[in-house]
Amino acid sequence: MRPFRQLAESDRFADVARVFLALAGIAAWCTLRGPVVAIVPSMLGAIACALSETDDAWRGRLRGLVVTLVCFALAASAVKAAIGTPLLFAPMLALGTFLLVMLGAASGRYATIATGTLILSVYTMIASDAPGGSGPQGTWAIIAGAAWYGALSLAWSALAPQRAVRHALARVFEALAAQMDAKAALFEPVRDLDRQSLDIAFSRANLRTVDALASARAALLDRIGRRQPRGRIASRLGMFFVAQDIHERISSSHYPYDELAAALYHSDLMFRFGRLIRRQAQGCRERADAIRRTASLGSLALPTTALDDVREAMAYRQANGRPDQAVDDALAALLRNVEELHVAIQADGVLREGSDMALQGDDPPSVREALGRIRLRLNRRSMHFRHAIRLSVGMLAGYLLMLALHPSHGYWILLTTLFVCQPSYGGTRRRLIQRVLGTTAGLVLGWAMLRLLPGGDWRLPVLVASGAAFFAFRLRRYALATGVITLFVLLCFDRVGAGYDAIGPRLLDTMLGVCVAATAIRFVLPDWRVRRLDDVVADALLAYGRYLERIVAQYATGKHDDLAYRVARRDAHAAQAAVAGNVVELLGEPGHPHERGERALRLLTALQAGLSHLSTLGTHRQVLRATDAVALADLARHLTHGFDALAEHVRAGTPATPLDMPGLSIDTHADETLRVLDRQCLLLALVHDRIAALPPA
Repeated sequence: MRPFRQLAESDRFADVARVFLALAGIAAWCTLRGPVVAIVPSMLGAIACALSETDDAWRGRLRGLVVTLVCFALAASAVKAAIGTPLLFAPMLALGTFLLVMLGAASGRYATIATGTLILSVYTMIASDAPGGSGPQGTWAIIAGAAWYGALSLAWSALAPQRAVRHALARVFEALAAQMDAKAALFEPVRDLDRQSLDIAFSRANLRTVDALASARAALLDRIGRRQPRGRIASRLGMFFVAQDIHERISSSHYPYDELAAALYHSDLMFRFGRLIRRQAQGCRERADAIRRTASLGSLALPTTALDDVREAMAYRQANGRPDQAVDDALAALLRNVEELHVAIQADGVLREGSDMALQGDDPPSVREALGRIRLRLNRRSMHFRHAIRLSVGMLAGYLLMLALHPSHGYWILLTTLFVCQPSYGGTRRRLIQRVLGTTAGLVLGWAMLRLLPGGDWRLPVLVASGAAFFAFRLRRYALATGVITLFVLLCFDRVGAGYDAIGPRLLDTMLGVCVAATAIRFVLPDWRVRRLDDVVADALLAYGRYLERIVAQYATGKHDDLAYRVARRDAHAAQAAVAGNVVELLGEPGHPHERGERALRLLTALQAGLSHLSTLGTHRQVLRATDAVALADLARHLTHGFDALAEHVRAGTPATPLDMPGLSIDTHADETLRVLDRQCLLLALVHDRIAALPPA
């Protein structure tokens, strides 16, 4: 029972189970009652609908399903009406691709539906290749398959309304655990350690945490809506706020780690802090497991042994070590932070009375706002616009290539182009390799199965299982997912007597499709990330300034995680994550000199350090004396203006000057907290100067 329970609690189980039930129902119906030729279009329709769904509550899924089916019906009807007239179909294909990709600029929900509609359009073309698929019955079969899957998904969501939220929160705590492990690696008490590599690893872990938090926020927002959260959803909202607090604490940095390692080289404090953080990471994993199993969090109790060891080592240093005020202040603040982190990991997430429970959504509130977002991206600098033009040209080129080679059965070229051509060069290159490997393996396996398995209905279980397996692997093992979906399509065509006929053309079409996608990403408005780097860095600097303003304001009023503060914190982390993603893609692009890659890494590590020092200021928010709060606000205003001016220089590609820091106009020897704040502001100024000293691109 335990292995089955673990399988049922996995993230992909619900998706795989729904697809399996949908495909099994279609296979049974078409075999026992319906026309056999309907099996290909109806199954492709079900898969397209599954690719178009989001983790919404049942009301959101119902609205999304209606919009999806309308889009599917329009797209399938348009394809069927024009597919026999190349002079009409070619411009319609290019224009439709452009419009659907630009629709995704409105929000993630629109992008998912638009992508599903594009996939279904190509599936409609592929289904027309199958015997009996060229008539209007094929269109109705596609829509019926999509509607059948949508109905199953809707029922599943209504019966298990909290499952998506639970799994989203579990993924957040797993991402936090991975980020804690990356943070613990920075506490290695070793000289001459490659700390830039560790900083980059931590930045990538932060990117995954930001993505997980965004997914969890979207799932919560859809289920809360405009209602006051109560019961389980209120408890899970509280867990989300706890996760945000943990994220801010683990992102903080109280002292440069290389200097700390040098100062504590003959002490075991660094080792003990790293061990404690690794134990807290394990606590986050245990919490993720408890959330996924709906187990009580009351049983989650972190042992205090590692924390007590750190306290004892700190006491020994204070009693026997040589005093170093800057290091001692940083260690004391770090100890307070990990103590609070220890408490937060075990917190039950109960919302306090009077807490600001509002969440800010990403979806446009009206059609007018959605159109406004799309209009803003109708320019050559927009990634959406460039990808829309590139994919449109690629789809048109693939169609013309199909007409030139084998006009009746070449739509697999378009499907390959659609799946392989990604917004970035690195993403396209990865998909290209995975697609070729997966398709080849799927065709070889399919040929073997057609030879070895007896004909008729004996192959139906393999057909259904391969379609469901695609959803088990598509997010993490794309090559394997491509292999099983190739096997699925091959067995679909075998049901209508065209299995062997599909093997050779599919392999050729895949090769042609990846060539079209590779050519498009290389020559049609190539979106080289090195060209966008300065823009995303400038956006991050501006976001840092807004975050700093919100932090410093609470040193006058007291710590309060209201919506404005959480939005500023989220925007700062999202902006840094965007830089990290840009740099990862940039390093995989060809033709850039080594100096540009080195500059990108230096920008990334500097921005990660800046966000860490901002997080430290956010972690230690408290009410200061009025005069001290005013002095800190003046210093922060100076920093904010410096970051804003630096953002303009970076965006324009002009040299910037170092920041002249006045320091806190108070007696910093009187209060440890003020000394820590003064030190963090100085470190932020050093981050400014590190970025300003880098040569413009």
